[in-house]
Amino acid sequence: MVKHQPLQVYERQLCLSCVTGIYGCRWKRYQRSHDDTTKWELLWSFVLLFTFGLLLLWSYFWWEAHNDYSEYNWFLYNQSGEWRDGTAPILATTAAGFTYIAFLMVLALCHVALGQQLNLHWLHKIGVMAALLTTVVGVISVNQTWSYEWDVVPISLQATGPFLHIGAIAAVTALSWIVAGQVARAEKTIFQVLVILLYFSALLALYTVPLYITSPCIMDPSNLKQRPDVIGHQGAATLAPENTMWSFQRALQMNVTGLETDVTISSDGVPFLMHDNGLRRTTDVQKVFPERQWDDASLFNWTDLQQLNTGHWFLKDNPFGTVQTLSFREKQLIGNQSVCSLEKLLKLASFNNCTVVFKLRRPPPEHPRHYSWINDTLQTVLQSGILQSLVFWTPEEYREEVRQMAPGLVQSSLVKAESPETLQREGISAIFLRYNQANTREIRDFSQQNINLTLYTVNEPWLYSVLWCSGVPAVSSEAPQILKKVPYPVWLMKPDEYTVLWVSVDLVSFAIVIAIFIFQNYHTIRYRSSGIHSYNPEQIMLSAAVRRTSRDVNVMKEKLIFSEVENGVTSAEELYSNDYNYYTNQGISQ
Repeated sequence: MVKHQPLQVYERQLCLSCVTGIYGCRWKRYQRSHDDTTKWELLWSFVLLFTFGLLLLWSYFWWEAHNDYSEYNWFLYNQSGEWRDGTAPILATTAAGFTYIAFLMVLALCHVALGQQLNLHWLHKIGVMAALLTTVVGVISVNQTWSYEWDVVPISLQATGPFLHIGAIAAVTALSWIVAGQVARAEKTIFQVLVILLYFSALLALYTVPLYITSPCIMDPSNLKQRPDVIGHQGAATLAPENTMWSFQRALQMNVTGLETDVTISSDGVPFLMHDNGLRRTTDVQKVFPERQWDDASLFNWTDLQQLNTGHWFLKDNPFGTVQTLSFREKQLIGNQSVCSLEKLLKLASFNNCTVVFKLRRPPPEHPRHYSWINDTLQTVLQSGILQSLVFWTPEEYREEVRQMAPGLVQSSLVKAESPETLQREGISAIFLRYNQANTREIRDFSQQNINLTLYTVNEPWLYSVLWCSGVPAVSSEAPQILKKVPYPVWLMKPDEYTVLWVSVDLVSFAIVIAIFIFQNYHTIRYRSSGIHSYNPEQIMLSAAVRRTSRDVNVMKEKLIFSEVENGVTSAEELYSNDYNYYTNQGISQ
């Protein structure tokens, strides 16, 4: 006779096992729980959520700060004396940390959706704290050493705000499935009302965010001004060594309208092009003059400066990751570059009829040209043969004397004045500012007062587009080859078109949310009406007669209150005792 007995058959759910196992190392069925999450674990969930939000902001900051990576690396060089790409380890750790925390957030949401108790494993708790502390230290460090770079966040939101808003609505709409499930399964009315109020308040706030989104690119295309001129900052510094003749020639090939550089005076009175105070970063002074490698660049005479190579460092350090894109001929030209004089640059600009902007650095007090530096530079400009109207004169010292000797020079300033009227009274007709130092209103005021405004350093298409929509007449760039590929703003939208877009997105989102709540509520009511009032970790199926030798399903056998046996029916008390011993041996508590 074949023996039969009722069995409970547990269907394996690999997805649930992976979710609970990876998040809390609860791989076995009996380790899972539908009880409420403890207050301690709930606190860790908030820590995880806060870490995720902070890392999201931190990642966004570094993504948009790409425009200024070279500026950050130069700052590190001034601190350490060694040139290195300091952004690479930051980006790598940020990407790894954000991926890890985002993965844990997804697992936590899956726990909530499945009704499982949140129980973060202690290894993950260490990882979350490590990510949180590392990010906090990074934020504090940036705030202390590079605080003005935070301005890139509100500026970038002018370009990304409308699209981030749509993405945020999509994410919150997707979360409605989890929220609706929690509300439908909750037994306390107060909890249901609280969750609904919180969720729909957040949703309503998100729907009205566009009322506060401002972007110059939300405008009538007919009001768009002409494309901003591009000035080559130190030439085409991402394609060739900065402040070299080849760099300026490459910039001119990219159709720039002007060239910008930094000027220093040699010990024998020759103005030459050099950004740093020293020569170690951009020349081979360690090899040619090892005993003088730490000296100020202006303490070298012109004869010694001409012995230095200014191209090998670019091929060796590859500061912008562009060396691999260069041809063999270009690498040869770069390898033969030497220190460039101001006179050579002026003659090149005169030949190509483009403007020249230079920042002049005064030599140190012990320098033989400490008092004649303005006159030495001015004489070089006048003797080069370039039209004075092509030269933007920026030094503030002895401006009146310079204006008398060379009235045709375009008097410019590197300092933001109280108002455009102040610049006009001082006879200044051009101003050069960092891109975060002028807002849309100030840009309009400069234009109305006929002050030629140039913002630096602009290397990213999104930033160039925002400034274009703002009406900026010119920008200075290290990557003119990139801006050359931007014939029109990245995006431009009429105000009424944007209104229709965000209202449509809001309506679609709201309709989806309401549909999800109705579906979840209907599904829950139907499930409860079926007579099943408990929620087991895994689906339970009862089989009245399953052969002991069946291999079709993987089962865990559990005796029921009644059982078919060969010699009769066992009493309920006996079965209860046997069941208790069975579960004890199996390590499972009833």
